[in-house]
Amino acid sequence: MKHRLWYPTCGMVWATVLLASGSVSAGEERQLFNVVLFVIDDLGQRDLGCYGSTFYRTPHIDRLAREGIRFTDFYAVCPVCSPTRVSILTGQYPQRWNITDWIPGRKDQPDQRLQRPSIRTELPLEAVTIAEVLKRRGYVTAHIGKWHLGGKGFGPKEQGFDINVAGDETGTPRSYFAPFRNKGGVMPGLEEAPEGEYLTDRLAAEAVRFISAHKDRPFFLYLPHYAVHTPLRAPAERIRRYPNQPRPGTQSNPVYAAMVESMDDAVGQVLQALADYRLADKTVVLFTSDNGGLATREGGPTGATYNGPLRAGKGFLYEGGVRVPLIIRWPGRGKPGTTCAEVACSNDLFDTILDAAGGRQPPDPPTDGRSLFPLLDGKPLSERAIYWHYPHYANQGSRPGGAIRRGRYKLVEDYETGRHELYDLSRDLSEEKNLATEQPDLVRQLASELEKWRQQVDARMPRPNPQYRPHPPDANGTITLPARTALIHGQQWRFEPLPHQESLGHWVQTGDSASWDFTAIQPGRFRLELVYGCHSNAAGASVEVSLDSWRQQHTLQATAGTHDYQPHVVGELKVDQPGRHTLTLKLVRPPSRPLVELRSIVLRPVKDGGR
Repeated sequence: MKHRLWYPTCGMVWATVLLASGSVSAGEERQLFNVVLFVIDDLGQRDLGCYGSTFYRTPHIDRLAREGIRFTDFYAVCPVCSPTRVSILTGQYPQRWNITDWIPGRKDQPDQRLQRPSIRTELPLEAVTIAEVLKRRGYVTAHIGKWHLGGKGFGPKEQGFDINVAGDETGTPRSYFAPFRNKGGVMPGLEEAPEGEYLTDRLAAEAVRFISAHKDRPFFLYLPHYAVHTPLRAPAERIRRYPNQPRPGTQSNPVYAAMVESMDDAVGQVLQALADYRLADKTVVLFTSDNGGLATREGGPTGATYNGPLRAGKGFLYEGGVRVPLIIRWPGRGKPGTTCAEVACSNDLFDTILDAAGGRQPPDPPTDGRSLFPLLDGKPLSERAIYWHYPHYANQGSRPGGAIRRGRYKLVEDYETGRHELYDLSRDLSEEKNLATEQPDLVRQLASELEKWRQQVDARMPRPNPQYRPHPPDANGTITLPARTALIHGQQWRFEPLPHQESLGHWVQTGDSASWDFTAIQPGRFRLELVYGCHSNAAGASVEVSLDSWRQQHTLQATAGTHDYQPHVVGELKVDQPGRHTLTLKLVRPPSRPLVELRSIVLRPVKDGGR
């Protein structure tokens, strides 16, 4: 028997016995529903037709949205996978279990200013999952797909699932095509498979088989697809349905499109099975994703997908990284085809599913979420905040930080500098205008609330890296300072992480500055170059570059466009001492239009007095 290791704080929800978070009146007769929960890996909110995509083909999910309720402001509690999966299964912020990154996480690098806190590499057995609660109530439970919450001894069957197909410690499939194995082993339950069978198709078939075998008793089917996670792989005949003309900053990758279509077909097969076995009116269906779409170079030269108008994507605390789809089809509840703008998050799915299974009952565990059931009937819930804590450097290029959303406002905190960004999402969905200097009182209020929450959930913070060795010279003595490592000190400058950018952009605020640390091996003279793209309408703006007592202004020159990155010599400088130095770039006169992107700063050694 599992035992709780912690007790509820002010941020947690306790429900009255037999009342589902206040959503059901006393004495109301409850129908027990089957539950099907789809969790798609790395699916961006805008990757679905019902959320605005005109490139990807998702007819089955779009139909599900027409038959159910589509949430517009639903969030994953982490911009990467494992922590969000913890929140879905337990209803609790993953910080409580010290799982704050994908398992086992990215190793620290010498160029990181901070060291990540160590994380747990499995969901501990004392955590009570939704599968365990439902199993206790007589449900048969199945996990079909990605687990990524622990290996041997910490798998789905140890966490309440009667059946496990394909779930193990891995974060990516051992293979998208049969045989479903690699040198590390074979995916559980998929030891036998026709050569070349596609994994997404096979998981759908396993789900249909489960429904058929258990159609006469309550069941919980958790279907966390490996798709659409990298590596990008799909059947050739599906890829050929899309033009092979991927363009950066657009949804145009044909392989990813084929993966999305295959995933949609798999969802459709499960929905059809519910209809065929006359279970649609007895089954609550939920569809969501674990984080935003992969929009950076990790997904290929043009990225796997594009999340616009949402900013950035997987790995980032901006909207593109954490705002995800949620569709709920609940028989007899809600007006089909409607949308809900209530701010909600993945913690809420636990209590929502409990409502489908009769509501809360002792000894159900406490959670950090609340049931979304009342929203299906248009009943508003009280305002509350949602929090994020990601103290890691992500593979996608983001750096340690935290965030809070309360009402229409969202605050993002940079753990390296303490810098805050404040956005009004009701007016600025793309998070373009930082309001921090305009509303300092609100910044202090939200920052204080975020800090209190971190203390409540015992969130571990990164610490200074004693082995920090930033940007050493290459074999030729050249020092390169990429835009992604810049520390932003101003208000509007920002790192643009998309593959065709990877630049310092949004040149609109006089006095904005950025700095880079670098390591000099020996003293010497360097020729300093700014590598940037500049539209003709932005030429004439000026910046100041400084290092110690050296200062030099540079007037921006036009290139063929903002993405045409060309080197421009600013001047020569001398580094007098070996060791760590800091170079600063400051915007002195902004352009008339912010059509400038800085890719990097390069220090090239000048030898023997020459160039």
